[in-house]
Amino acid sequence: MRLDKFVADAAQLTRSAARGLIAKGRVTVNGQVCKKADYALKEGDSVCADGKSLASEEYVYIMLNKPAGVVSASTDGRDKTVVDLLGGAYPRRQLFPAGRLDKTSTGFVLLTDDGAFAHDILAPKRHVPKTYRVVLDAPVTPAMVEAFAAGVTLADGQTMQPALLIPDEADPFTATVVLRQGVYHQIKRMFGVLDVGVNGLHRTAIGGLALDESLAPGAWRLITPEEKALLQGSAEG
Repeated sequence: MRLDKFVADAAQLTRSAARGLIAKGRVTVNGQVCKKADYALKEGDSVCADGKSLASEEYVYIMLNKPAGVVSASTDGRDKTVVDLLGGAYPRRQLFPAGRLDKTSTGFVLLTDDGAFAHDILAPKRHVPKTYRVVLDAPVTPAMVEAFAAGVTLADGQTMQPALLIPDEADPFTATVVLRQGVYHQIKRMFGVLDVGVNGLHRTAIGGLALDESLAPGAWRLITPEEKALLQGSAEG
């Protein structure tokens, strides 16, 4: 790989900005200043910019706590998107949300540019569970729990796979829902069949990976290799 391309990818710079960094002697290869933008890097070469080691990651995996009012999309002509919340941190990446939350819903959104990984997480046959905290306009009843466990039939005739509905012991209007499929507006539609409205919906986990509780609404961080393995394990299961 050319040095300027490597620096641009690893430091999230434009190619011209990377060339400028190289021309100023701020980039070293194996400890030696290299001012040749077209220098051909070899496997194992160590590249540093301003003394900081650079590593070019093939893909990026991000955990984001989506606030209400933001759409789960890469771009949108009217509304702020989950990618906009990154503030231009990865301008050269084609990031997208692996799975969507409604505009009014909040919680864990996974952003990546790894299409194969996203497919594994989202593919219906993988049955990766998604966990949500819901706030309802009526208390949860045993009949609702049984209906979810049996598989709710929506108004259009679709029968959903069995799902977990776990009432909150401290608040009968709050519950946890665990789904293994992703039908459009599924939770709201399932409760709608039971004549219950959803006032709040917050995704707390994808597979075995829970949303980092230290992330404020709109905040994000990179997923660690161990956390990525948790997601992959969920998909393989």
